Amino acid sequence: MKESYYIFSSGKLSKKNKNLRFTTNEGDVVDLKSEVIQDIYCYGEITMNTSCLNFLSKLNIPLHIFDYYGFYSGIFLPKETNISGEVLIKQVEAYQSNSTRLKIATEILNGAIHNILKNLKYYQNRGKNLEEEIIKIESLYKKLFKCKTIEELMGIEGSIRKVYYSCWKKILNNSFNFQKRIKHPPTDIINSLISYLNSFIYSLIITEISLTKLNLGISFLHSPSQNRFSLALDISEIFKPFLVDRTIFSLINKNIISEKNFEFKGKTCYLLNDSKKLILKEMDRRLKKTFKHKNYNTPISYKSLIHLECLSLLKLLNNEKEYQSFKIWW
Repeated sequence: MKESYYIFSSGKLSKKNKNLRFTTNEGDVVDLKSEVIQDIYCYGEITMNTSCLNFLSKLNIPLHIFDYYGFYSGIFLPKETNISGEVLIKQVEAYQSNSTRLKIATEILNGAIHNILKNLKYYQNRGKNLEEEIIKIESLYKKLFKCKTIEELMGIEGSIRKVYYSCWKKILNNSFNFQKRIKHPPTDIINSLISYLNSFIYSLIITEISLTKLNLGISFLHSPSQNRFSLALDISEIFKPFLVDRTIFSLINKNIISEKNFEFKGKTCYLLNDSKKLILKEMDRRLKKTFKHKNYNTPISYKSLIHLECLSLLKLLNNEKEYQSFKIWW
């Protein structure tokens, strides 16, 4: 199974024979076996030449780039190798059909809200008093399937997330005075963690979509945009409660992360560089975790669920099977 490679130091990425080599500014050398790399995540300042970029393209290895603070900057995406004009036409037709787009968008949020409720019920069963919030979300959840427009769906999703985030101070042993979701820029420790991991999941999903015939720019819940891969935003809604939020709960409640892992500049809260490594190590451990899927005979990883989600959407477009978003069942 191919793996992701993370670069946190500054240095040079280059082609070395049939593999890749990363040389830090301090002179340390790491040789990377190209055949086992699925994608690369750069959190440090790196240099490379066109020979290296051509090599990455030949091996179909995406290179994700993040800024100093860990926020997503962009991607070097190899030339498309899974192009299908037929699938592209079907994806565009599904977007242009109001009924089909609404159906897909509703199912995306169906999975997202189901997974949010699973999180809350998990902690409710462990002594956290979340009954009132669960009832509120379940009431809003029922309205989801009566929506007639994407705007209505997004309105309900926004209301549910507001209630959901209000629960975090009960779930977390130390909420660091988290009050509400603030994105640009994050003003506190919890918002900084959410933004950092959301950026990572977004980039991970871009990689998984690029391995299929789906088009990254044609989405159903979020409006397509020239400045982002909006289909990755759609799919990330399903997996953020399961991967991002559960990782944050674990990091805080197990005292893996504390105030010392952050810095404040003005009203903005940033992760320190070593803390980024620590957090992605925990996320990587979670992604590699395997379990027996109810629809398969062999164990699969949590990361594989994202690829299966892309394939499920692809099967809908090919009229092979109804789309059902991933929902936690355990």
